[in-house]
Amino acid sequence: MIWCVDDDNTIRDIEVYTLEQMGYKARGFCDGVGMLDALQNEIPDLIILDIMMPDMDGIEVLRTLRSESKYSKIPIIMATAKGTEMDKIDGLNSGADDYLVKPFGVMEMVARVNAVLRRTTGERGSTDMVVGDIIMRENEHIVMANGLKVDLTHKEFEMLRIFMKNPDMVFSRDVLMNKVWGVDYVGESRTVDMHIKTLRKKLGNCGGQIKTVIGVGYRLEKEV
Repeated sequence: MIWCVDDDNTIRDIEVYTLEQMGYKARGFCDGVGMLDALQNEIPDLIILDIMMPDMDGIEVLRTLRSESKYSKIPIIMATAKGTEMDKIDGLNSGADDYLVKPFGVMEMVARVNAVLRRTTGERGSTDMVVGDIIMRENEHIVMANGLKVDLTHKEFEMLRIFMKNPDMVFSRDVLMNKVWGVDYVGESRTVDMHIKTLRKKLGNCGGQIKTVIGVGYRLEKEV
């Protein structure tokens, strides 16, 4: 998942559209404050962050992310109309992984995204995740638990992906419904409970890593 943060709706929409056409999942934010709030529920694989934004500029957002250990490793590409050497130095010294100067071509953006992801996550990219004895090969749609392959439905896989991208983070039933089934889905929270039950069963001994937080929701712990 790649997040695009820019107060210019046109630029943001083009970034998101292009990334989705190239096979990435992408989400747009009109300001840094909204993006920081969203980190409570999801951690992206990379952020494209504009500098010139109201309320909280991109450099301030960048420094906030780099100051918190939970978010400090998120790859960040700065994008701005500023093109002077000092602007680039300021962004890079604050912890940016790369820099795009507007106006930039969309294929240049994609190339830089690919390069940063290769550099920060290795040749396999962000497709392999390990939490305890659970391994997810995201691009191959493969899950291993205790060394055994696990066959999951699409919804079960998506739910596990959310948990594995955010280990130890608690997700409410409503948040899981929104992320897995979509905002337009009309259903009951029991749908989530039933999928959690079958997911635990399929994961065998590793199913114990999915913990119920009474009155709140569920989380995936790093160890059983």
